[in-house]
Amino acid sequence: MSLLFGKVCQNGYVVRDIEAAMAFWTEVLRVGPFFYIPKVKTDWFRYRGADSPVDLSIALANSGDLQIELIQQRNAAPSMYLDFLERHGEGLQHMSYWTTDYQALYDRAVASGFVVGHEGQIGGPKGRFAYFETVGHAGTVIEISDISGGKGRFFQHIRKIAEGWDGRDPVRLVES
Repeated sequence: MSLLFGKVCQNGYVVRDIEAAMAFWTEVLRVGPFFYIPKVKTDWFRYRGADSPVDLSIALANSGDLQIELIQQRNAAPSMYLDFLERHGEGLQHMSYWTTDYQALYDRAVASGFVVGHEGQIGGPKGRFAYFETVGHAGTVIEISDISGGKGRFFQHIRKIAEGWDGRDPVRLVES
């Protein structure tokens, strides 16, 4: 438990082949089902303060309380995902903390010295997220994510479906 951020809710892995990664998680680790969004639509996305037209695919599943996110960036737009791939290859890129009071947590993080690396919004003002640079810790960055809107309800749905998953229908397509 982080005194600043709360509990870790999600581990995010940057991958080069999201389909292969989903197959590994569902067939080998038997974690699923994954809710796959082949073309994520962001309202806006900024890398180090400048707009960046990222093209992302993501897949989400739960292992108990912990959500697993797989991320494949499909273009060369600047992002912390590509930074991670260049420096470390595929792997655990971020730990995410979720909040229903996003702006307050964002402000506390910045006041504590955290620097925004990239940030964006999905599905309206209650869908903001920010990734903070973590130069003191090699690799894994900190994300905060607003779950006060539709994204939070979607995350609850994913967790509920995972509780009773029997291995069938391991990848479920979601159109964004």
